[in-house]
Amino acid sequence: MSTDNPMLSIQGLTKTYASGHVALKPVDLEVRRGEILALLGPNGAGKTTLISIVCGLVNPGEGRVLVDGHDILAGYRETRVRIGLVPQELHTDMFETVLDTVRFSRGLFGLKPDPDHLRRVLEDLSLWEKRDSRIMALSGGMKRRLLIAKALAHEPALLFLDEPTAGVDVELRRDMWGLIRRLRDQGMTIVLTTHYIEEAEEMADRVGVIHKGELLLVEETAALMKRLGRRTLRVHLAEPLERVPDELSDWSLELEDGGMVLSLSFSPAEAPDSVPRLLRQLNQLDLGFADIHTSQSSLEEIFVELVREQS
Repeated sequence: MSTDNPMLSIQGLTKTYASGHVALKPVDLEVRRGEILALLGPNGAGKTTLISIVCGLVNPGEGRVLVDGHDILAGYRETRVRIGLVPQELHTDMFETVLDTVRFSRGLFGLKPDPDHLRRVLEDLSLWEKRDSRIMALSGGMKRRLLIAKALAHEPALLFLDEPTAGVDVELRRDMWGLIRRLRDQGMTIVLTTHYIEEAEEMADRVGVIHKGELLLVEETAALMKRLGRRTLRVHLAEPLERVPDELSDWSLELEDGGMVLSLSFSPAEAPDSVPRLLRQLNQLDLGFADIHTSQSSLEEIFVELVREQS
């Protein structure tokens, strides 16, 4: 397929279960080749349903899904071999060894044995030394790594990771972030769902927000932070104020910490001279301040605000 085409194209995809539950409203989404897209949303938002449909595990409703230009229904074999899926739970024979498990996963797709590839995968995931260990003897973190190894065994072009670092410690989470970045650098397209907002903010090229089956937006991570993120300026005063002086009415200021802090929230789109003008006005009023601190809203705060607006 042409590299100009998206790796994943979803057009008008819906899903309503027999119970009447609408899991997905019409979803339109294109995932570019070689990018990391993070899907954010609370439990029940439709993230896993969306992934499961693309991977052939759940039947779609209306709409069309193309993977590398192939329809997931008409070209099931062509699409499935291009997809790797890392689910939330490990479902395999606990008495199997690590190497036998990834070898079997590769064979499921009818590919010829490639011991060198499997070794590279296990080495990248720090599992090579455990290749002859039974799965039941692995730690929780190693089992999570094995899930990824199984998904990479058949050399997919599109990798789905469903909550890849849920329940793992911080060190392992950062190790896995590093691996995911390396896979992207090698040309793999990656879609991950996550509850960890910092995971999306740290890794994703673009972020999609899904809520109650509706894809609210898909945007470049940096652009989303710039457009929706707010900055907060806190001026720590030398003496407390009982109220905000009338001379400062041009700014939407709030008093905090018993009148010792003046707080101003503003968006990057607002006038860039707003803060300098405020500081000059404070000087003119002879309001001394001991410290100035600025912070920017996190992606989590943006997400919460977006969901609140849609509720």
